[in-house]
Amino acid sequence: MRPENEDIKMEENEAVDINVDKNVVFEEGNMDTVVTEKYDADAIQVLEGLEAVRKRPGMYIGSTGPKGLHHLVYEIVDNSIDEALAGVCTHIEVEILPDNIITVRDNGRGIPVGINEKTGLPSVTVVLTVLHAGGKFGGSGYKVSGGLHGVGSSVVNALAEWFEVEVTQDGHIYKQRFERGEPVTELEIIGDDDGHGTYIKFKADPEVFTETTVYDYATLRNRLREQAFLNAGLKITLTDRRGEEPYEEEYCYEGGIKSYVEHVMEAYAYTSVNSEVIHFSSVLEDKSAEVAIMYSNAYDEKIYSYANNIRTIDGGTHENGFKRALTSVFKAYGRRYNLLKDSDKGLTGKDVLEGIVAVVNVKLTDAEFEGQTKSKLGNTDMDKMVNKMVSEKLMVYFEENPNEAKAIFNKALEASRAREAARKARDLARRKGALESNSLPGKLADCTERDPSKTELYIVEGDSAGGSAKEGRDRKYQAILALWGKMLNVEKARIDKVYGNEKLTPVVLSMGTGIGEDFDIEKLRYDKIVIMADADVDGAHIRTLLLTFFFRYMREVIEQGHIYLACPPLFRVSKGKTHEYAFSDEERDELIEKMGSNCTIQRYKGLGEMDPIQLWETTMNPETRIMKRVTIEDAEMADQTFSVLMGDKVEPRREFIETNAQFVQNLDI
Repeated sequence: MRPENEDIKMEENEAVDINVDKNVVFEEGNMDTVVTEKYDADAIQVLEGLEAVRKRPGMYIGSTGPKGLHHLVYEIVDNSIDEALAGVCTHIEVEILPDNIITVRDNGRGIPVGINEKTGLPSVTVVLTVLHAGGKFGGSGYKVSGGLHGVGSSVVNALAEWFEVEVTQDGHIYKQRFERGEPVTELEIIGDDDGHGTYIKFKADPEVFTETTVYDYATLRNRLREQAFLNAGLKITLTDRRGEEPYEEEYCYEGGIKSYVEHVMEAYAYTSVNSEVIHFSSVLEDKSAEVAIMYSNAYDEKIYSYANNIRTIDGGTHENGFKRALTSVFKAYGRRYNLLKDSDKGLTGKDVLEGIVAVVNVKLTDAEFEGQTKSKLGNTDMDKMVNKMVSEKLMVYFEENPNEAKAIFNKALEASRAREAARKARDLARRKGALESNSLPGKLADCTERDPSKTELYIVEGDSAGGSAKEGRDRKYQAILALWGKMLNVEKARIDKVYGNEKLTPVVLSMGTGIGEDFDIEKLRYDKIVIMADADVDGAHIRTLLLTFFFRYMREVIEQGHIYLACPPLFRVSKGKTHEYAFSDEERDELIEKMGSNCTIQRYKGLGEMDPIQLWETTMNPETRIMKRVTIEDAEMADQTFSVLMGDKVEPRREFIETNAQFVQNLDI
């Protein structure tokens, strides 16, 4: 959450420098002015070594913000993971040192230190200073590799203020240091050791990462734990030495991706439908595939797909093959055992995926990814392999475990029936005009301005506060929607229960965007949607219910920065004709000390206790109000938090509240 007037840093497209000289001709035409520059051999710019990386870092790590900063660590760790895939690494140690220096140590073979024939340089120097140099380009170094492009270590070196490598190999320890990609020492022997492995130490360059060079422990923890799940038996240690006392965690899972699925179920506080994790694996020549599946009582899907330990967040051929196999098996099983009634509409892909928690993990030679970020797998043979494995083995599992199969099938059948109920509810709502943007709810006091970029909608708790807000607002651009009572917890309800809900329909109708299949952010009628509730437990609950609804059914309005929380004061401190407002007990005490004795203190138990003038000057006047913008910094973490806080299980919710209560200063935050 951010204050309304706080500057928000945004990534901007890099400007392209155009050197204009006497050869440039400005041509006037019917359209825009055209700049034509002389194009000859002198116009061709050659970037040598790692200069291209420093000039356009976003091309290699995605951004120079926090995401790109953490990507540096991932690139180095991925190289150690490749050693584990090759069967020669069992332990990876990652440390965050004071001043946000990163170290990564593995007990793999160590980067080769012998002289490279083509360059005459030590191989480790070539790997760290030349793009697309390494053991992943058709040589015998790696059969399976996540570091497909071979640019990881050299990119990190280029974007580091300084970078040191130590290789233990052939009885010696070799070391070399680089600064901003350039070697500043020769590769030298600094000691003797009979072990083997690579140790890398670097500091991100603040000239590149101008926003921040501070690493987030939780972000690194999640990534490293994920890698431990994907490589059964591999031990990964993460240590943070930035505080007074070091904090260390160790991740090692013999159960592999089965443990991963169990972890997700626990993290989201899901209740399981089937009693055990279903696991299949298959090996074909130089390719392998495995899946782990469990069904939950949730209404969304959680599929985590990987290729060579790289998270393919945009899916790809392996994920497509998995989904198609699921649908075909469910349909075949239903037909074989006559589980579908005549009134049922049949199962779709969405039905069989509702509530699923699954991990799809494939490993292959010559993986084809889309771009350096490797977000989508393109190998068509993995579609066939995963599809065949799941189609055959899941059907056998269903037939050998009829009770498990029945529970899972009934979950999909319920999803199908709910989908049909949602369609009917949506159609009914449309016929009644309840979801049409040209039909506004009676409780909405609209504004006169029709330019959405200039308007605000206050969603106010209670008729009393709604009345004060209507009188105190600026009618030109501020609209008021008064709600009463607690609304539906959408975390525990399918969308068919949302359509026509008397508490939520006015919100949908006022905003104009629709929900579900009809949602269209372009139809949003207000630039700011402000949730204004009492500064007490009930008000916090209403805010949470509304935020859950927006996150589940209108996430884009949060992602585009349209949702705000109003921050009404808790106290009014007066003396004579002077009055000021306090937003906490501490501010109240400071005002009392400032004004002296005989102050009058009014404690606002709710918004309804403020008269229109007070509500305007404290909470609605753009010149004086405090508002917090709701943002999503980590969508997956937000998703998990909503599931824990708004789901069925009490114990995980209690644990979350007890753990995080120390970070809450006021109820209105």
